[in-house]
Amino acid sequence: MLLNFIPKFSQNIFYNLYQKSFVLKNLDWLIFINIILLILTSTLAQSDTISYFAIFAIILTAVKILVKPNERFSLSTADIWLLLYFIFVLISVAGSTLFYLSFKGFCKTLIYLGFYISFIHYLKDNRSKLKYIIIAMAFSAFAESLIALKQNFISVSEISGWQDMSRLNPEQVMTRVYGSLKPYNPNLFGGYMVSILPTTLILMFLPLINKHYKTAICGALCFILSAVTIIMTGCRGAYLALFAQLCLVMVLTYKFLKPTYKKLFLIVSTCFATLSVLFILSKASIRTRILSIFAMRSDSSNSFRFNVYNSCVDMFKDNWLLGIGVGNQNFREIYGLYMKTGFDALSAYNIYLETAVESGIFALLAFLGFISINLVKSIKYIFKRNNTNSIYLLIAVISLVGILVHGFVDTVFFRPQIQFVFWIMIGIIRVVSEPRFGRSGYVKKRN
Repeated sequence: MLLNFIPKFSQNIFYNLYQKSFVLKNLDWLIFINIILLILTSTLAQSDTISYFAIFAIILTAVKILVKPNERFSLSTADIWLLLYFIFVLISVAGSTLFYLSFKGFCKTLIYLGFYISFIHYLKDNRSKLKYIIIAMAFSAFAESLIALKQNFISVSEISGWQDMSRLNPEQVMTRVYGSLKPYNPNLFGGYMVSILPTTLILMFLPLINKHYKTAICGALCFILSAVTIIMTGCRGAYLALFAQLCLVMVLTYKFLKPTYKKLFLIVSTCFATLSVLFILSKASIRTRILSIFAMRSDSSNSFRFNVYNSCVDMFKDNWLLGIGVGNQNFREIYGLYMKTGFDALSAYNIYLETAVESGIFALLAFLGFISINLVKSIKYIFKRNNTNSIYLLIAVISLVGILVHGFVDTVFFRPQIQFVFWIMIGIIRVVSEPRFGRSGYVKKRN
């Protein structure tokens, strides 16, 4: 394969150096540390700081590929779709009228894709570390839930009051928590919690497998706390995503259970759903927030989004083939030519529309094809097998579904905190669900 020519050539040159170097033989540990630090700092650090850990992981992976004997690449069917997406994005950038701004956005895309490659290349020889990576994300979810509880308790104001209050009574005004993510934004926080909520399931499922029932109950409480945190964000897109995730959790969990536990699970699930509905109905602020989803133009936030959608559709019509070029700065500059007066926007508030506007219809189709193949492959694996790998895939699928549903009404998907979680979940699917590539998803040279 032409893709492996340079690594093979380089590995022959550095063979003796690799055999003598302690550091080169332990690059996986350094990559693992960077992955964990990226996950843990996503909730505290600025975007640039988060990206540094991804860049370090990419550099270390590149060194590993160039010096470690028998390291090879191989493309799966899904990866071919991703490669097509990358090619269309590259063409879009080259043809952008604002090349410099688009190139800056393209560099961010390179970092995300490079991290994805680094992650799957790390997992191929370190599947045992996957559990700890997911637990690190679950720990982040739990920590953010505690911060959100405190914010709700002290009724944080101003920054969390982003809602249309023109038709609300005081008791209907909701305190919207935003965690510790930067920039402080309840919608960003809601999107992030949606993306990592499923990781808390590992704290319940793995103890259940090992019959540690008390630990499993603690894991279930962590999951419930994280779900409640999403409600406290007041992010309506996250509400829709959470509903989809909970439905999926119930269906897939029912599949995993032994026949003797399925009836009990149905009873517990019904009770939980009933209590959840009663809780929502008892809180005027939450009830009003949910009902505002269906208020259409009567809600100012909804009306604002509809105006942005109309403008973005016009942008797409004029640039449907190759788009305007990637990047939020590039988007803002060109959006100004189409926006309705008084309705400036940072993004399209829909990840599918934004992808089409920025990179064209073929990039959107390639990206959707990439995601669809991964989801279908995962679901097939889950229903054919009942093992630890199925749990990992279940977590990844539920996370992706939440991200994709939320993406219909917001574009916080493009923030690093959520982007890196997205590529981690895709990486889990890539490595775990493809037995034809062995443990790795890569083909190693046989001696």
